[in-house]
Amino acid sequence: MDAPLHERVASDLRRRISSGELPVGAAIPSESHLCEQWGISRGPIRQALATLRAEGLIGGGRGKPPVVRSQSMPQPFETFLSFSRWVQLMGRTPGQRTLEIARRPAGQEACDALGLEEGEPVVEMLRLRLMDDLPAMVERTTFVWPIGRLLFDFDCDSGSVFAYLSGRGVDLSRARHVIDAVGADDTDAALLGIPRGAPLLRERRQTSSAAGEPVEFSDDRYRPDLVSFTIDNSQQAHPALLRSPSHPLAARAAQGETP
Repeated sequence: MDAPLHERVASDLRRRISSGELPVGAAIPSESHLCEQWGISRGPIRQALATLRAEGLIGGGRGKPPVVRSQSMPQPFETFLSFSRWVQLMGRTPGQRTLEIARRPAGQEACDALGLEEGEPVVEMLRLRLMDDLPAMVERTTFVWPIGRLLFDFDCDSGSVFAYLSGRGVDLSRARHVIDAVGADDTDAALLGIPRGAPLLRERRQTSSAAGEPVEFSDDRYRPDLVSFTIDNSQQAHPALLRSPSHPLAARAAQGETP
């Protein structure tokens, strides 16, 4: 079933904003232009624009055409867990190359994160994540054995691991995220096509069930010229962590250029 007209218009404008087709500061096409483009009345167009205003993507004074204010796409919890869903929401094509998946004895870091005894079996996975075929992130994930063993029956290059596990009934209700920076090691440099020691954004994630049972621990390293993180908060609400494509100036800075 097709989505309502205003949702389809809003989704298309989000895609154009996130891809840079409509960069920050650019004017949004006029209501009359959008009506002509979509062959619809002003009502759904105004609903779509109101949605984007509420999301903080566009703004503008009364009587003035709206302009793009931000490229940070709001992310619900489940899409922050899934790189594939996040990329798809931006209107881009996700991809992945699985370099390694194996059963191994748990190391110290995995034991601390997952509450295991040293030497207990886990499943370790190394993947390169892509945005429109461009290397964007190196993903190192360790799953507890009862969950990780399910991945041996799944083609990890075919799509989202989290979508597959959810479909198998795995409870992925809770996650804790720690964001910091780290220098690229030899593996990161080779896979992302960057110099060794180049700065990367790192997200370390511990995922558990609603009951608090550990499921996985991941160390995800992003190219900062492609992805950034934003935290929105207020006195009335808990902070919301957003993942977003980086501003072009960040890309230049990551490559050693001066804005």
